[in-house]
Amino acid sequence: MTTQTQHAPARIDWWALLTDPDFLRDPFPALKRIREQAPVHHDAGSDIYFVLGHEAFRSLTRAPEMGRDTRLWTNGWSRPGNEERDPLSYQLFSEFQRQMVNANPPDHRRMRDVFEDALRPASLTRHRPMIEAEVRRLLKAVPDDTPVDFMSAFANHLPLRIVRNLFEIPPEMDAQLAQWNAALLKIGDIMMSPEQKQEALDALRAYKAYLREHLASHRAGAEQGFIGLALAACEHGALDEEEALNNLLGLISGNETTVTLLGNGMLSLLEHPEQLARLRGDTELMRPAVEEMLRYQPALNFILRVAISDFRCAGVHMPAGSLVIGLVPAINRDPARFDDPDVFDVARKPNAHSVFGGGAHVCIGKALARMQASAAFEALLARFPRIELAGEPVWWSDRTNQRGLRNLPMRCSRQRG
Repeated sequence: MTTQTQHAPARIDWWALLTDPDFLRDPFPALKRIREQAPVHHDAGSDIYFVLGHEAFRSLTRAPEMGRDTRLWTNGWSRPGNEERDPLSYQLFSEFQRQMVNANPPDHRRMRDVFEDALRPASLTRHRPMIEAEVRRLLKAVPDDTPVDFMSAFANHLPLRIVRNLFEIPPEMDAQLAQWNAALLKIGDIMMSPEQKQEALDALRAYKAYLREHLASHRAGAEQGFIGLALAACEHGALDEEEALNNLLGLISGNETTVTLLGNGMLSLLEHPEQLARLRGDTELMRPAVEEMLRYQPALNFILRVAISDFRCAGVHMPAGSLVIGLVPAINRDPARFDDPDVFDVARKPNAHSVFGGGAHVCIGKALARMQASAAFEALLARFPRIELAGEPVWWSDRTNQRGLRNLPMRCSRQRG
């Protein structure tokens, strides 16, 4: 196939599509039609490349020619003159930039090394009792045999409580952290209004000010947790203060992805009662079930890369400085990689989904997200023999990247039906 046939037809209005409420509720049919034309498309208007094929995305994430530093994006926020043309964007992204998720080698590895060992599955095992205790506390407040919104009663709270505990932040900060996280979440949407940029910048600065004081209050102690890792890294020169603050902020605010995993995963089970019954009957299926939840209703739409140097992906030439967007819902249902991709199967193996990205920038918090999801669903199924939908789920319609539910009405009963 030639490069010309790989490019998207001019009739695709990507930005109208990606903000369409119908698309945000159900992106799969539209992305399937586009993926069938080609695995990689180029939008001439924005000069952005969209990747929809599993193999194309896999090659992209593993290529040394591809990175995450958006300062290299030719048409991006740091292009010459943009500090004067759009000072708000320049300030926001400049102050958000210096953290591992946005860094290329060697800075990426230097920053990631500070926290990576502590976020491996074996290291996180010691936190499992704390996670299970938080799950039990929240489930005790879920009413028996009465309609309840799963998001506001459970999913919105659990991941925040977990990271707050891990980073030694007091419970009274929950509401403030949630507010800051919501404002910063918009940064991943790519398209932001001036008001959203200002809200994100205000939240970013307030978040950093709080974390700066939080670090200072722990300097006298011999801390062994994540705050201790950040302090030691600053002391030994692995991170400067700005990098420490941004990385802590990124790790803490990243709990929003787990919120969507819990909500989307619960909805997938409720919409497929035969799979829910299958999972109840075989607890050994919990691990593949969580992976299938991640694949089937992914918690995000976009994964970004920026070309460090020229790269060729599925026959399409991507020049240095190009912004590339992996469209995760399309990648996760590519029939070239998954049998019956539109089927939800809690026993699916293998399951090489792409929610956590891949290559050097694979999500550092993936093991923590999986542990929280497995602990939550194990406890839910054990406590409530009957769980069913109690109304129409409502998807967020003002978020283009984070794919999640605003409301998930359900009924949980401790009596068997």
